[in-house]
Amino acid sequence: MGRVAWRGGTLLAPLPPALVSCGTGEEVNLLTVAWTGILSTVPPKTYISVRPSRHSYGLLLSQGEFVIHLPSAAMARTVDFCGMYTGAKVNKIERCGLHLTASKSVSVPTVSECPLALECRIFDRVPLGSHDMFLADVTAVTLDERLLDKNGTLHMERADLLAYAHGHYYALGQQIGKFGFSAVKKNSYKRKRNAKEIRKTK
Repeated sequence: MGRVAWRGGTLLAPLPPALVSCGTGEEVNLLTVAWTGILSTVPPKTYISVRPSRHSYGLLLSQGEFVIHLPSAAMARTVDFCGMYTGAKVNKIERCGLHLTASKSVSVPTVSECPLALECRIFDRVPLGSHDMFLADVTAVTLDERLLDKNGTLHMERADLLAYAHGHYYALGQQIGKFGFSAVKKNSYKRKRNAKEIRKTK
């Protein structure tokens, strides 16, 4: 089979359909963005790209802070709703039955229902065309305590995260490896994985 060539486009997937909160007080709004990612590990820096026509754009400019939430698969309808409707006309928080809690390092609140959240403070804005990219420092990360085991180890699989690819939402599947597993001897990795499965059944 050969390959078909299309013109340049945004077909990079899967992506996190991130639920972003911005604004404070009566002006808190939620928007859904797929254009987000990590820019740097140390110090931790991230970005979101937003159309200037979006209601949240002005809130981002005036507040200079936002919170990126990684939603669970069970929140797919909520995530889609927040991407379809404008906060200028609809109170998405009330319509979706969501709850807000105070963030640790920014004034923008966090959505309680989301398993993971990255609190962010904007340090630059870059106009790129259809979207402006807001670059931000990750000032804190909060997560549902259910994602941690008794030793404080994070288990991302417990978050049941939602993914987005080419206009469709997906629930992430089972873990098939971890960083560095390709460098581990095959039998050794298999034994460790089997031992982990046995512990889960006990």
